[in-house]
Amino acid sequence: MTRFSDLALDPRVLKAVEEAGYETPTPIQEQAIPEALKGRDVLGIAQTGTGKTASFTLPMITLLGQGRARARMPRSLVLAPTRELAAQVAENFDTYARHTKLTKALLIGGVSFGEQDKLIDRGVDVLIATPGRLLDHFERGKLLLTGVQIMVVDEADRMLDMGFIPDIERIFQLTPFTRQTLFFSATMAPEIERITNTFLTNPAKIEVARQATASLTIEQKLFQFTPSRKDRSFAEKRATLRALIQAEGERCTNAIIFCNRKMDVDVVAKSLKQHGFNASPIHGDLDQSVRTRTLDGFRDGTVHLLVASDVAARGLDIPAVSHVFNFDVPSHPEDYVHRIGRTGRAGRLGKAFTIATPSDDKYLGAIENLVKMPIPRAEAPAIEISDTAEPDARRPSARERGPKRSERGDRNRPVRDHGREAPREPIRNVPPVVAEAPVPAVAAPAEAVPQPRDDRPRDDRAPRQADRREPRPERAPRPDREPRAPRDARPDRDQRREPNRRDDGTVIGMGDHMPDFLTRSFATSSSAE
Repeated sequence: MTRFSDLALDPRVLKAVEEAGYETPTPIQEQAIPEALKGRDVLGIAQTGTGKTASFTLPMITLLGQGRARARMPRSLVLAPTRELAAQVAENFDTYARHTKLTKALLIGGVSFGEQDKLIDRGVDVLIATPGRLLDHFERGKLLLTGVQIMVVDEADRMLDMGFIPDIERIFQLTPFTRQTLFFSATMAPEIERITNTFLTNPAKIEVARQATASLTIEQKLFQFTPSRKDRSFAEKRATLRALIQAEGERCTNAIIFCNRKMDVDVVAKSLKQHGFNASPIHGDLDQSVRTRTLDGFRDGTVHLLVASDVAARGLDIPAVSHVFNFDVPSHPEDYVHRIGRTGRAGRLGKAFTIATPSDDKYLGAIENLVKMPIPRAEAPAIEISDTAEPDARRPSARERGPKRSERGDRNRPVRDHGREAPREPIRNVPPVVAEAPVPAVAAPAEAVPQPRDDRPRDDRAPRQADRREPRPERAPRPDREPRAPRDARPDRDQRREPNRRDDGTVIGMGDHMPDFLTRSFATSSSAE
């Protein structure tokens, strides 16, 4: 049997490993550590909970034992997809490097830049970071990556699958070409492996277990139920979850409950609290201080149930997790492997229960195709109708909403559910019709009867309605105006004097006011000669 003392590690590292209580390495550690100590690139694929973090931490500390870090130029770099995984790697480094003088810095979001800048300015041997915060420090001119000797990408498939590919490529371009690169993950899809070939040079591929397989120490069960009504599916799933937890009793010392959406995490945690369970939520929208405090409470036992999104499914090393509940079937089959891998770690026994509805059949098929085995079915516990009386405080998911209105067809057409015709549910929550006060009827105006045309002269016609009106009273003349002459006394238009004519009719031109220079004659120069 191979022991850690047979792996050519630094004596100070061996002492720290012995103090941590480990004597024999796991299969991934036994094969990866010797190759890493030789300076080769490593592509390690192993199940969750098999000690991948120590597979690169122990040889890194040994290789960095000689040398000294310079300001703003770390000697090694570890990239992690989430803050929790990066913090866990930092804790492992503190455990195994306690007898060395190596320094580290943790660069994650939610923490002040000032404290991180002070650590970088002093010079660190190991830099553990998430891609976004690392590039923030680089763009601010606080960090140089030209001195990186060892570069590690933990949970490589998740890192590349979460949209970090452009950031990872840029970070690799900032590091020296002669670096040593280590990739570790629990799953490695073919397209992801093709991308890693551009980052690794002649790597030693170590695969201690078939890709995307669950540990044999985990007991898996699938509980399928059909909700009584579509709008009660979410509430009945919560009741089923509570029934499963109560059925386990004292065997469920602690558990992680996984949901697909952050909104569902909050609702499920609140529902469990209302029914007397000790539960706390954790997801990416919470502040880093809240997330750290919640994880610390789950580790020390003050939090019994941890309701989490997939942010907690990757890399969290909490050895004593007894149960994992998949409240939602994951959309990506790889996430199922990482979720259930939070239990049954380090040789312990664990249980992984999954709650599914008929709408999850296609996702279950993808999971079983990935793990190459059917998930054992179990009968869902009976729930009382009163357990589902609490209202839903969230928006239904796309699976629960069903097809779009454009895909439903005729509203009066019966709904087909898995080949069986079911009557359509009556429309509910329709406001009652209020009887309005009767409106008095208004007589419609009679149509106007056309009058015959009168061809008689105007003088012989009868007076019009406008002519029958009484004459207006004459207004008194204003004192400041002269009285106006009667209309008959006014001159005709032809007799009116126009302002530009004299009395004899001649036109008044410019003769009376002509300037003198217009009457003078001017001789030209030619006539003067």
